[in-house]
Amino acid sequence: MGKYFGTDGYRGEANVDLTADSAFRVGKFLGWYYQRGLKPEERCRIVIGKDTRRSSYMFEYALAAGITAAGSDAYLMHVTTTPSVSYIVRSEDFQCGVMISASHNPFYDNGIKVINENGEKLGDEVIAEIESYLDGRTPEVPLAIGEGIGRTVDFAAGRNRYIGYLISLATRSFKGQKIALDCSNGSASSCAKAVFDALGADTHVIHNAPNGLNINADCGSTHIESLQRYVVSEGCDVGFAYDGDADRCLAVDQEGNLVDGDQIMYVCGRYMKEKGQLHEDTIVTTIMSNFGLYKALDEAGIRYRKTKVGDRFVYEDMSENGFSLGGEQSGHIIFLRHATTGDGILTSLKVMEAMLEKKESLKKLCEGFRAYPQVLRNVRVKDKAQAQNDPRVQEAVERVTAALGTEGRVLLRASGTEPLIRVMAEAQTLGLCEKYVDELIEVLRGAGLLLDQEQAAGGQKR
Repeated sequence: MGKYFGTDGYRGEANVDLTADSAFRVGKFLGWYYQRGLKPEERCRIVIGKDTRRSSYMFEYALAAGITAAGSDAYLMHVTTTPSVSYIVRSEDFQCGVMISASHNPFYDNGIKVINENGEKLGDEVIAEIESYLDGRTPEVPLAIGEGIGRTVDFAAGRNRYIGYLISLATRSFKGQKIALDCSNGSASSCAKAVFDALGADTHVIHNAPNGLNINADCGSTHIESLQRYVVSEGCDVGFAYDGDADRCLAVDQEGNLVDGDQIMYVCGRYMKEKGQLHEDTIVTTIMSNFGLYKALDEAGIRYRKTKVGDRFVYEDMSENGFSLGGEQSGHIIFLRHATTGDGILTSLKVMEAMLEKKESLKKLCEGFRAYPQVLRNVRVKDKAQAQNDPRVQEAVERVTAALGTEGRVLLRASGTEPLIRVMAEAQTLGLCEKYVDELIEVLRGAGLLLDQEQAAGGQKR
């Protein structure tokens, strides 16, 4: 990760960590950088999408100003999803795309995600060049003059093309299916209902009235409780919840049970294997997937790979090896045949395909999956690398791993943005999870590795 750009773009609080001036300079650099590779008579085309945050309008205009000042054209899709920008870039011959979003973060945060000409997240080499420019370590980008100045183009039609693409992927009508959608007051508000309505569903939508401040506020994939209640109270067959930019999807079965990203991969993986669509019968996961997923995949005869946390790393492994399905517990699911990024609406269509083709409820399709209890706690440390590599800590991890055997696991992972070590255990009972997490934290404390010897607040039990 760079100074400004993390695994998911340039993100921070609007006008504090990420300013309109920063966005202008990013746009200016991109307009100049991608124009360089074209013939003199050609004009670089960069497409911009945004979510529903109030600050997204500010960043949209700042980016467009920078792009056009450098002599390229900015095509504005307005409120749309991250995967729609990815789709349009790779299918409509754009040089790159930009999505303005902080995903599942609160409204006061925002971010700039840059997508290359193949619809993929921007590579590290180009990110390093952008950061050098932002820090003034490279020459100033020249301004275009006269006829060389770029223009902005209204490109709302791009969103409609993406909606049409999603509709074309469905294998069956959704007629007779009562489906609830939680649009998180975010990007999905612009297109999700249109897709399900076109496929014949009896579509019920909640959190579909963005006002610039309510994106992700007690709704969507990070606050799924309201969708669970709605599905049960309204007698829906299934529900789907998206995050702010709709690249994540979690589901709810007809009884209100959460179906997370691991379970979605299990359901879709089994279905794709039966249809001969799962390349090498392999799914790509991250190290944070639940231990129960691997047990269930073993039973289903499906192999798996594990990457670092982040859908970018999942995609890179899939792309390099041709694997057709991968994702994260959080709901970033990638279907490589159809997309180069996580796509929440596409994921919900694929879950529906499995349900309709197999004539089974989502609850029934999940029956072979038993999630293991999990405890995750964060501890503040003086030095993340030192804490992970300390011989006493490593010995304790090995001891707990041996004790759990094939019926659980323990994981120590450094946070990418804070001085935290995440201590996680999965086992057959919650009590065992708590015991082993406490044991490892005590080793860290006894070795003098904790910051001020205080445990950080936060963590979760499942």
